[in-house]
Amino acid sequence: LATGPRQNNGVFYEIRTYDIKPAKMKEFLEVMDKYLHFRTAHSELVGFWYSELGAMNKVFHIWKYDNFAHRTAVRHALANDKEWQGKLISVILPLVEKQHNEVAYLVPWCQLGKPPKEGGVYEWVTFQMKPGGPALWGEAFRAAINAHINTGYTGLIAVFHTEYGLLNTVHVLWWNESPDHRAAGRHSAHEDARVVAAVRDSVRFLESQQNVLLIPLPCSPLK
Repeated sequence: LATGPRQNNGVFYEIRTYDIKPAKMKEFLEVMDKYLHFRTAHSELVGFWYSELGAMNKVFHIWKYDNFAHRTAVRHALANDKEWQGKLISVILPLVEKQHNEVAYLVPWCQLGKPPKEGGVYEWVTFQMKPGGPALWGEAFRAAINAHINTGYTGLIAVFHTEYGLLNTVHVLWWNESPDHRAAGRHSAHEDARVVAAVRDSVRFLESQQNVLLIPLPCSPLK
């Protein structure tokens, strides 16, 4: 997908996924909620969540950058920030088993959205598409997303495509009022002929899919 169209500016998003030691998740979340402001003083945080279903002991956070020079400057500033090093990063690193990051752009037909209210849940859906990029499957994928939006049961927050990391990967972030609301909506969508047709067309290009239910931290801008 990195070979396809993107937003007409340099803005990109760094998606970070951490695997936390099972016995240390509570401690990790408490430290992040208390001291994350040392990190957000340097660049914009889009959202910070922990996994509830579909993955265990994982946290997801997304950071926005104007361009790669901006990210380089932020990383340099962090390396010289003693409060960030002493109160946050040096404390959480022993709690982390593995770190993974990706650079992604919003697809050109999607702007970063917000939920209609606080208190819901988020769904992070990762699609691994066949090689070839949007020239091969872009329109079919977009039609499938729009078909779900048109049912009205779920809210689209963002659609990202990878630039660094595993290519031909698309991450879709949805918002729902609750897990039960999402389950009922999915059931109805699966009986909607428009959704069925759009999904049937798009899955021809799908290699794999993973869904994770996410809960936002209190310190997350998206909550």
